[in-house]
Amino acid sequence: MPRITPIHWRRLEKVFLVEGFTFARQEGSHRSYVKSGVLRPIVIPVYDEVPVSIIRNNMKTAGLSREQYFRLLEVV
Repeated sequence: MPRITPIHWRRLEKVFLVEGFTFARQEGSHRSYVKSGVLRPIVIPVYDEVPVSIIRNNMKTAGLSREQYFRLLEVV
């Protein structure tokens, strides 16, 4: 299994949009996405490289496994 590496925020956004999340709001450089059935919104900062820790936290919040994440990365 490959390592999770920092990626551009637009590519990360596409991963979660394909997963069924929708854009809710933006405050400064942080964009929030919601999905019915997920208790907390995921927050993606508008960075050129989103750190691995933020990607992992968003995956945990969304209930996404590593396998699902890499499968979605191939799609986008």
